[in-house]
Amino acid sequence: MATFLLIHGGGDVGWYWHLVEERLRAHGHRTFAPDLPDDDSATLDDYVDAATAAVADHEDLVIVGHSYGAYTATLAAQRLSARLLVLLAGMIPAPGESPNEWWANTGYRQAVEEQAALDGGRTGNDDPFISFYNGVPRPIAEEAMRRASHRGESSTVAKTPWPLPTWPSIPTRVILCEDDKFFPAPFLRRLTRSRLALTPDEVPGGHCAALSHPAEITNLLLGYLA
Repeated sequence: MATFLLIHGGGDVGWYWHLVEERLRAHGHRTFAPDLPDDDSATLDDYVDAATAAVADHEDLVIVGHSYGAYTATLAAQRLSARLLVLLAGMIPAPGESPNEWWANTGYRQAVEEQAALDGGRTGNDDPFISFYNGVPRPIAEEAMRRASHRGESSTVAKTPWPLPTWPSIPTRVILCEDDKFFPAPFLRRLTRSRLALTPDEVPGGHCAALSHPAEITNLLLGYLA
């Protein structure tokens, strides 16, 4: 039995993972998906404290971070000596790089513009049902937005450099979403290869694939345990 610590992305809450949690628990695993602090003065350490406190003394840890949650997940994985670190559509950080700096450093804007030219402006679209929740059933997308409507991200965390000098010495997997309109697949493939020298695994769906394709996400996670 493994323990999965599932860390949500920016502007989101732990409920994001509920469909994956149901499936992991059905296979006999423990899951924890805490809400991270939404205080504007919260620090990156506060985010990591909240994440690690959720799993207490559990062992055999797999830590999964979605999107912005990659910043917290990598630090939690090192602190807890996790068995495995998984980034789902993750913002792969570099040493000394703050979340605010990540966008320019990775060439994100150019990548979005290039993909938008190919898909008629769907990539980078201002409509969250297109950019974030494409492929998610409308009632689930609306519920996700309702649950996260109170949340504000900490500007303190956004300005905090990722503090590790190198990537954690923990087995790492990256999952990208083939129809992601927020982090285009070609962009995330390049980033994964350049920063981690890894080839990402790919699943169908958009940026919030844990809500649109939870079975595929779960199957990958279970496969990693093997």
